[in-house]
Amino acid sequence: MQSLWLDGRRPLPTHPFLAEEEYDDVIVGAGITGLSTALMLAEAGRRVAVIEAFDIGALATGNTTGKISLLQGSRLSTIRRHHSRRVLQAYVDSNRDGQEWLLDFCERAGVPVQRRTAYSYAQHADGADAVEAEYRAAREVGLPVGLVDDVDVPFPFAFGVALGEQAQFDAMDAVVALARELMESGGIIHTGVRVTGVKASSPARVITPLGEVRALNVVLATATPILDRGLYFAKTHGQRSYALAFEVPDAGPGDLPDGMFLSIGDSVRSRSVRTAPRDGRDLLVVGGNGHGVGRAGSFSEQDRVDDLRAWSERHYPGARLTNSWSAQDYESFNLIPFVGALPRGRGRVYLATGFAKWGMTNGVAAGIRLSSEILGDAWSERRHWHRVLATRMTKPADLGRGGIGGAEVGAEAAKGWLGAERRSVPVARPAEGEGVVANANGRPVGISTVGGTTCAVSAVCPHLGGVLAWNDAERSWDCPLHASRFTAEGTRIEGPAVDDLRRLPRTPSAARR
Repeated sequence: MQSLWLDGRRPLPTHPFLAEEEYDDVIVGAGITGLSTALMLAEAGRRVAVIEAFDIGALATGNTTGKISLLQGSRLSTIRRHHSRRVLQAYVDSNRDGQEWLLDFCERAGVPVQRRTAYSYAQHADGADAVEAEYRAAREVGLPVGLVDDVDVPFPFAFGVALGEQAQFDAMDAVVALARELMESGGIIHTGVRVTGVKASSPARVITPLGEVRALNVVLATATPILDRGLYFAKTHGQRSYALAFEVPDAGPGDLPDGMFLSIGDSVRSRSVRTAPRDGRDLLVVGGNGHGVGRAGSFSEQDRVDDLRAWSERHYPGARLTNSWSAQDYESFNLIPFVGALPRGRGRVYLATGFAKWGMTNGVAAGIRLSSEILGDAWSERRHWHRVLATRMTKPADLGRGGIGGAEVGAEAAKGWLGAERRSVPVARPAEGEGVVANANGRPVGISTVGGTTCAVSAVCPHLGGVLAWNDAERSWDCPLHASRFTAEGTRIEGPAVDDLRRLPRTPSAARR
């Protein structure tokens, strides 16, 4: 699976890693959050380095749907149900500042952006209450939204709330431009280097397999923190969702949707719809069918991809699939992103997580706040949201959602270990693209076949011991506890885990069909 935005894009040349270097600030992660934060600091005259385990934008940013919107599905009404108007206003204002900064950057860097109306809509009449709740929440914080019930689209649309003058883009265009401008401002970028730890000494020490570097401040812009201080892995939950891009050869002017659509509020599987300009024509981009990482259930990851494809081809006859991909993001149990100093980080280690799939605005807003804290800027009236979001109180409902999440993690842990005990090695070699978990001497083992190669790995997540589940769409081992993911060969992809899975020797029986 490869996203439309990453397809055919060559890695941007970056700097060779040099151990024992010293910087003012080290940013871990080269997505929209890390690069925007780094550029803000570099433009203030700081010596900044970004360290990325893969390539620029390789994970969440390169696999987004690329919407830069203040209308975010049912996000506003969900926050309002659990928080005060003051907190919701601060959330919207932070996103507005993030949106404005990003759009201003795109304009000066020549990054193409398409202005669109955003729609949060119900596919059927039973979602009308959710649409009205989103409308009320948006109006309460001053967004000029309207209600609509007649939009010319071929897919089910019963009722919606609309917000004009929002935007969409190719997020990879933006992060590549951010990276180039960062390097022109004196910033350093290291790709292909995994950070495995941070010591909050003075200066802080950033640990990698290639050696250490030192910095006055370290920002963890890694979707979820790779350090367990503060237990943010237990305060958030990881979600995967899917997207497909299509050519629609017979589509004439006006046949493709003129807007950004996200369904809310009914029992039908979620749908995100937009267009994307590519080589002089518009492609259709359809997303949805999200689920907890490692918790796809009987409706597997590949089933979800197939369902999205069937839906798209039904409503856009003749559509031809060009790309399919998936992205991972984290939602905090109290619904507001966690941004700021990491507990037990001695004021030198910062984090940003919990964007709930709205990283284009939330990620840049995090950069604004983090750079302000690091630089010690006075918090101006325009940035009042800094204070509000930094000092909000934990509500009983937050604890309740966290408790439910913890109970689900416990249930998944027990289910995984019990499930592994039901099947013992030896097992037949899995078919191409399939993986199974079996028991070997009391320990879960993951056996999979990808690209004709069968391999066995420990099926126990090195983070906190969850038993991994096979992702049949992306050919990966996913942890249902805290959303760490690994390749079929055991290489760590993302999540709070920092170590790879242990490779195991193939047994003769595993090679048999």
